[in-house]
Amino acid sequence: MNYISTRGGAPKVGFLQALLAGLAPDGGLYMPETWPQISPAEIAAFAGMSYADVAADIFGRFAGGEIAPDVLKALCAEAYATFDHAAVTPLVQLAPGEFLVELHRGPTLAFKDVAMQILARLYEHALSASGRTLTIICATSGDTGGAAVEAFKGRAGVRIVALFPEGRISEVQRRFMTTGAQANARAVAVAGDFDDCQALVKTLFADAAFSREVDLSGVNSINIARIIAQSVYYFTTAAALGAPARSIRFAVPTGNFGDAYAGYAASRMGLPIAGITAATNANDIVARAFQTGRYRRGDATATQSPAMDIQVASNFERLFFECVGRDAAVTAAAFRAFSKDGALDISHNILANMQALFTGVSVREAETSAMMATILQETGMVIDPHTAVGIAGARKTASARGDAPVAILATAHAAKFPEAVFAATGVTPAEPASVGPRMREAERFDRLPARIESLQAYLRDFVAETA
Repeated sequence: MNYISTRGGAPKVGFLQALLAGLAPDGGLYMPETWPQISPAEIAAFAGMSYADVAADIFGRFAGGEIAPDVLKALCAEAYATFDHAAVTPLVQLAPGEFLVELHRGPTLAFKDVAMQILARLYEHALSASGRTLTIICATSGDTGGAAVEAFKGRAGVRIVALFPEGRISEVQRRFMTTGAQANARAVAVAGDFDDCQALVKTLFADAAFSREVDLSGVNSINIARIIAQSVYYFTTAAALGAPARSIRFAVPTGNFGDAYAGYAASRMGLPIAGITAATNANDIVARAFQTGRYRRGDATATQSPAMDIQVASNFERLFFECVGRDAAVTAAAFRAFSKDGALDISHNILANMQALFTGVSVREAETSAMMATILQETGMVIDPHTAVGIAGARKTASARGDAPVAILATAHAAKFPEAVFAATGVTPAEPASVGPRMREAERFDRLPARIESLQAYLRDFVAETA
């Protein structure tokens, strides 16, 4: 299995090289040269398999023989043993034809654990015989950083730095990054928003000399292995709900578009998906793009669902690449122009290709609060604001669903956003065992301006200290 860049200016690489690189050297995102195909019979068989075994099966199709099947199976078994439910991503029924997929059963109570726990083990395995120590840089709008630090701390062959926008994430989200210090893990508060953090990461990778100097790698959803890992729960969820005999619709609260794009990847592999609702908060760049054909950056607005406070959705480039027939030259020109001008007009034909699977919808703050209260009243469940955005999006687009059941991705535990949940419902969410100690431990993090020179100097010092 070879991997190519969405921008066409990088050589083909294998799975492990794409994994460890994160971003392609031409600034594009790695994609499989061809999508592996999973037959209807194989999809049906997933219903009788453990989550770890399904993950090993799907990853094996992308690894192209670079990891022995028994090794991959063991890594997946170890990764998903860290979750607190045997099903890893269990289903909960909300109403007839409406289900939640609980993706927050991992160590940091967010869907990012599903990918990070296996990525950390894949990195360690890939680096075990090389003697290399990679510097992993991670921009986070809240949950990615905590999941990455938790998964990679103490791992051989890696040092990790998580950048987060100061004052724009919840205290619980922050503490999953800033407590339980390990020598190979750092958290950095950036004076700016998430898009500033993400721009810093992309600028680092664009500097080839610096990237080589610190042996840079990335585990944001720019990393194709994140997309592969997240595609797994689309398959397990759909199989549990009757696929491939019937199609399933999904609703995804989205910011950087990685979780939603993983559903597109699953559909390309053969999973029958009736449609995907991409539900945003006020930071609605993705919703507007699907509705109007204009992908335009705005100023990030702080909301009660901070992991979605994003105005540049990195994985949109992957979808654009697919919907222009994998024309790398067109993709490169489009996203160079977007980087310069902050806007991209999508032609009617390309937009129609996107709309064949995706519907975009924006959910206002009042609607998010109301949905948290409604679900408590209807079911007795306490949900977080991101999940509320997903449910609201699903219900807004219910008429497009037909008879297909809808699976809504519950991306975070309510305990990560206690203030927002209490304000909406009058209920303080129960505190899982993993949260209490974090709230009592001393925090350790550094502060930097949103300047590339400051970050480069910081990384050089970190590398020198941990060499």
